[in-house]
Amino acid sequence: MPRYKYHCTQCEGEITVYHGISDTLTNCEACKGEGCMQKMLSSLRYVKKGAPSKSPKAGELTKQYIEKNKEILKQQKKEAKKETYEPS
Repeated sequence: MPRYKYHCTQCEGEITVYHGISDTLTNCEACKGEGCMQKMLSSLRYVKKGAPSKSPKAGELTKQYIEKNKEILKQQKKEAKKETYEPS
C-alpha cells in the first residue's frame, strides 16, 4: 500500500496514512474537523535491487559501535577500581 502524508488546515497536525491510490482522507481525527485534510506532496523512493548502498551495512555499524563502547567500558572499569567504596 502506498504511504501518504496529510496536513490538517485547522489544527496544523500532520499524519502519515497507508491507503490505496484512489482513496483520500478528508476528516481530521485529532481535531474532528471535516474536509480540512490536505494531501502533502511527497517524492518517490526507488531503490534498484542490487545497487550499491552509500551508507554502511547495519552489521558494520554495529561492529564499530561495539568497538567504541569496549574502549569506554575499559576506561570506566579502571576508574571504578581506583575509587574506594564503603559498605552501606
